[in-house]
Amino acid sequence: MYLDHFGLSELPFGITPDTSYTVITRSHQEALNTLLVALGSGEGFIKITGEVGTGKTLLCRRLLQALPEGSVSAYLPNPFLAPRTLQLALAEELGLTVSAESDDYHLLQSINRALLEHAAADRQVVVCIDEAQAMPLETLESLRLLSNLETEKRKLLQIVLFGQPELDRKLAEPSVRQLLQRIAFHYRIGGLAREEVANYLAHRLRVAGYRGEDVFGSSAVRCLHKASRGTPRLLNILAHKALLAVFGEGKHAVRPGHVRRAAADTEGAASAGWW
Repeated sequence: MYLDHFGLSELPFGITPDTSYTVITRSHQEALNTLLVALGSGEGFIKITGEVGTGKTLLCRRLLQALPEGSVSAYLPNPFLAPRTLQLALAEELGLTVSAESDDYHLLQSINRALLEHAAADRQVVVCIDEAQAMPLETLESLRLLSNLETEKRKLLQIVLFGQPELDRKLAEPSVRQLLQRIAFHYRIGGLAREEVANYLAHRLRVAGYRGEDVFGSSAVRCLHKASRGTPRLLNILAHKALLAVFGEGKHAVRPGHVRRAAADTEGAASAGWW
């Protein structure tokens, strides 16, 4: 591998979300600002959408880190659940001990009591649901009913949905139209702008321990932006493959040719014929 060749302590372009590699892009900062404002104003439902690989999971982790001290958070990464299973998962995230044999009434009562206790202690409860486009319609409706839990002053539960654009189509279904009407704040995450790509690449290299001259020149950056369409996950894959190609040649600078070869070997990358 190329770690020693470039003086790196770890691989700089992994595709697993890692907040230590976070680069504050315009789109991500606007999305985070939208989330914090919406949660601060007490909104019950907030929706964040974006194409595959645009950093929704990373944004979710940033949000959980940015919540005010004393907040209670629940993170559900796999929402492909039946309504009752979702309620059990939420109860578990809230630290409740609930028997799987409990009937629906007592399960909801346990959740409601826990939420009322948090509200009495002035603790905000935020549930983040990743990959929300996979949630069955009946589970989305169950989620809406959970959001009905409130006092005269505030919602007991605030829910943030993170999903691919398919989530918008699912929420347009007549059976969940009441939920759609409750979403007061929404943000669509876009890809990185061309001028953000160079900073993104340099930052990840620095975090991984690189201290040398620029590895990605302006022409390579331009090609990477076009091939990835600014999508961070694709950008990581292409940058990694380009570094492998450079290492194989015993060189230290990525050229457009390295990017073209990487793009030709990567599903989802824009064909070199388009750029």
